[in-house]
Amino acid sequence: MVALPEYDNMDAVALSEAISNKELSINDVVDAAVARMEQRNPQINAVVTPMVDRWRRDFEKLNPQSPLYGVPFLLKDLVAAYEGVPFSCGSRALADYIPEHNSEMVNRFQQAGLIHLGKTNTPEFGLMGVTEPELFGPSRNPWNTDHTPGGSSGGSGAAVAARIVPVASAGDGGGSIRIPASCCGLFGLKPSRGRTPTGPDQGQLWQGAAVEHVLSRSVRDSALMLDLTAGPDHGAHFPMEKPGQSYLAMTKVAPRRLTIAFSTENPTGGTVNPECKRAVEKTAKLLESLGHIVEEATPEYDATQLYQSYLAMNLGETAAAIGHIEQQLGRALKPGKDIEIMTALLVKLGETYSAKEFAQTLHAWNIYARTMGEFHKKYDLYLTPTMADLPAKVGELMPSSIEKIVLRGLYKLPIATLLKRSGIFEKLAFRQLEKLPFTQLANLTGQPAMSVPVHWADNGLPVGVQFMAPMADEVTLFQLAAQLESELNWQAHKPAWLDS
Repeated sequence: MVALPEYDNMDAVALSEAISNKELSINDVVDAAVARMEQRNPQINAVVTPMVDRWRRDFEKLNPQSPLYGVPFLLKDLVAAYEGVPFSCGSRALADYIPEHNSEMVNRFQQAGLIHLGKTNTPEFGLMGVTEPELFGPSRNPWNTDHTPGGSSGGSGAAVAARIVPVASAGDGGGSIRIPASCCGLFGLKPSRGRTPTGPDQGQLWQGAAVEHVLSRSVRDSALMLDLTAGPDHGAHFPMEKPGQSYLAMTKVAPRRLTIAFSTENPTGGTVNPECKRAVEKTAKLLESLGHIVEEATPEYDATQLYQSYLAMNLGETAAAIGHIEQQLGRALKPGKDIEIMTALLVKLGETYSAKEFAQTLHAWNIYARTMGEFHKKYDLYLTPTMADLPAKVGELMPSSIEKIVLRGLYKLPIATLLKRSGIFEKLAFRQLEKLPFTQLANLTGQPAMSVPVHWADNGLPVGVQFMAPMADEVTLFQLAAQLESELNWQAHKPAWLDS
């Protein structure tokens, strides 16, 4: 039995209250988190860079009056730079890179009073919906370690689900908060574009598609964290001010009677696992019982074109990022040695897109935003599965050994446009899309969206549902999530092996 058994059932708010009331000491709370990291992390490979040796030194920087003073926390090893701590982004190319200053979000996490105990696993540069970087190896789902915790915030999701910490940082550029939330039985909200800061080294993440926040077990933790981190930093591209009311306070206010559209159909025409459909149907019935108006309806957009638009941005951004790293290192990065072959192919393909094609991609995003704006004139929220399938088995969505050999051969093609015409990369990318077709829409439109853990499949794996709200309306999402949390009590669910 690990130390402080009650720790497993306490969220960040409860821990901070117990510390403030002298019911628990910070030393005891941190010791409990560290004990769980040492005992549980070997099974799930969630924490890849422990920072336990730094916490006492950095603790002096924290304000005892901060709302989450003394609460253990983990940082995703992507975007969230911490001065003096390795910042690999899941890549061998950056395995030895040590940033000289914090990112603005890390500063705000520190101002909240959080104690940083480590950095969590992520796919190389956050490019996959699973967390299986060659540098650190795969993270595993605490509910069944044969399966993925999702990605790209899979390490954070696994750590929170395993009760190592109550909350951990995460980012979402195509579903990377919501997918791990669904896989791991957690609450995950992607804020609106511009809601949280991206500085000082980033202007906008992935043309504004990506945004940082957290993964948590409780709704109130997520709401409080957004209270503490939201708001623009200097030079922000999308300076979105905080609303007049506290998100945490608004979770205590019941939502108004909402009109909610729902769909269980895969927008690409692919299949949806019956368990994922069941989760939406179950939620729709619950919403009706709570007095909300629920109708089956779908916004009209071409999901395949949307994903091609998303992929074009992803390719261009990856090519630019690798180019920047090569410039900083003063040398070219070698596929298979410095970067994974999939990343190298993304770069090569990204270099084939013209400025015209990239501009057309961004124009398409505006069309999707207008489409959803019209849709939300009638519907307050849009409900879908978060994922089209249950969490994949580890390795299932990664290239096979044979595919890697083929990809290496294709990479050597003398003309990049030949690689583009081959279509093999698009085939691999769409293999993920078939499993994850619901999340990218909110990234391209900039809307807030959340995954709520409402169902556990017959095999014990969690299943989340996604809600999208109009731009800047996180309040309605938090209010509804708190209402559902009260009805479903999902925090009572816990992987059985944690008690062994």
